[in-house]
Amino acid sequence: MTTYQFIQTEQHDNIGLIRLNRPEKLNAWNGAMRAEIMQALRAFNADAATRAIIMTGAGDRAFCAGQDLEEAQHFDETDSEAWIRTWEEYYDTLRSLDKPLIMALNGTAAGSAFQVALLGDVRIGHPGIKMGQPEINSGIASVTGPWIMNLVLGMSRTIELTLTGRLMDAEECRHIGILHHLVPQDQVMARAFEVARELAAKPPVTMRLDKQRFREMSEASFRETIDAAIRIHADAYRSGEPQQMMAAFLAKRQK
Repeated sequence: MTTYQFIQTEQHDNIGLIRLNRPEKLNAWNGAMRAEIMQALRAFNADAATRAIIMTGAGDRAFCAGQDLEEAQHFDETDSEAWIRTWEEYYDTLRSLDKPLIMALNGTAAGSAFQVALLGDVRIGHPGIKMGQPEINSGIASVTGPWIMNLVLGMSRTIELTLTGRLMDAEECRHIGILHHLVPQDQVMARAFEVARELAAKPPVTMRLDKQRFREMSEASFRETIDAAIRIHADAYRSGEPQQMMAAFLAKRQK
């Protein structure tokens, strides 16, 4: 098994496990961490012995707090296209898996982590989790997030969540259908493995073809969204607002 710096991987019979492992940063990801996640996802996807994948986070506070703002605060408009292309690769990797992906939400999933959680096939959480799209509060324009949310939730709720930046509690997430299983905190991983084993037992060719079709249904709009993200983020960073908002947020956090 490959050793990683920012994640941990485990093999449990025919189930692969990826654990985000920056608990001191609420498992917030930077480019290097996302690269490791993609490497692990591709390895499990290519392994014939692996029939399902679980993703979770280390600790009990956050599945992932989204983008590490200490990395993003230094971006400007010249960085926007290269940065968005890394997200295109990350989301494309998640969307292109042949095998079911179960999100075991041990804590909050915010911003891009909320988006990644929605790109999983089944989501399991406990009453203490929160999910949402708070990017507006950091001065970051939302482009891929609303695209994913609109696919899953519809336009009305997508607009409300994007513009308010609020986090939903677990009961609301369950009520609107984005949390499929709500269990006590100490049972999240057990339920995740239970679901993973159930899905791993399904016919693998049919599983692959079903997931392929889900991807095809939204492929054209995904690529259009990436083009829009490049254009809109360049405009945002040109204004200087994201840099100012992130600097203020980080300064407040350090007090």
